[in-house]
Amino acid sequence: GGSGFIGSHCIVQLLTAGHTVRTTVRSLDREADVRAMLKVGGVEADSRLTCVAADLLKDEGWAEAAKGCDYVLHVASPFPASVPKDENEVIAPAVEGTVRVLRAARDAGAKRVVLTSSFAAIGYGQRPQKEPFSEKNWTNLKGAGVLPYVKSKTVAEHEAWNFMGRERGGLELTVVNPVGVFGPVLGPDYSTSILLVQRLMDGAVPGCPKLWFGVVDVRDVADLHIRAMTHPEAKGDRFLAVAGDFVSMREMARVLKSRMGVWAKRVPTVQLPNWVARLVAMRDPAAKQIVPELGKRKNATNEHARKLLGWEPRSSEEAIVATAESLVRLGLLKDSRKAQEQH
Repeated sequence: GGSGFIGSHCIVQLLTAGHTVRTTVRSLDREADVRAMLKVGGVEADSRLTCVAADLLKDEGWAEAAKGCDYVLHVASPFPASVPKDENEVIAPAVEGTVRVLRAARDAGAKRVVLTSSFAAIGYGQRPQKEPFSEKNWTNLKGAGVLPYVKSKTVAEHEAWNFMGRERGGLELTVVNPVGVFGPVLGPDYSTSILLVQRLMDGAVPGCPKLWFGVVDVRDVADLHIRAMTHPEAKGDRFLAVAGDFVSMREMARVLKSRMGVWAKRVPTVQLPNWVARLVAMRDPAAKQIVPELGKRKNATNEHARKLLGWEPRSSEEAIVATAESLVRLGLLKDSRKAQEQH
């Protein structure tokens, strides 16, 4: 998944650390895009990076991709901006792709797979709880408000652990569960989380719903993957990737308003009542995914990753600002080039 938001940052850090990397892309036409994103990230990939075409829904390419690899990071999984009509559009590639990667890694004699799961596999379909969610929690698929993406990540991670119980051979598995991933964008491929900052700064939403979510910087997610890849005690474990306490959408808007100057003129900080937020979501396919979470306060802890792996993430504010700055820098905001000239 080297062309993705998390994947590209993983490659940047792996190459910087001296590793040789082979990445999969759905089409080799994307190799130039991957190398361009790495260059934005400050790395010239040269011959230390090779690309192999592989599709999560097809067997071809995975054996070639895994051949000779000591470690495998599986970061590719669909995260649609809107709710699909057919949930299998996201569930099938997530689940089938995970099994294909694990099987290829095992057959190639890799030491360990690090699977990018999600907080979606931990903190949904549950009754409200005061204590923060941790790696011990699992999403209840029979609970209310479990949308297809949440289901896809939960089922895929369960299947990964089931595979390890059935037929792992000498393979080890470690899982990273990020919350909303923000931070510097390297190109036009970025996580759906980034759309939130983009829409706030473009003035595309009239206000801030009562919505709380976890934030983590993509650079710290990549760092956690690499720590999980090599740390002896990380095998057979899962690690929540969250910068700190969950933040509200209104808090995010205030950060953008205070830190982004001329770029933040359109950012609304007014809080919308839930019934207004629901009406807005009905008109916006991308916003429909937030409706089940309106008014629900959650939190999660990063204590396990800090204590066992020595992981020290950036603050939520730094991740949010880095997101906005990169959107400006790459001209991905409405009228950003014109505004940049005026600024």
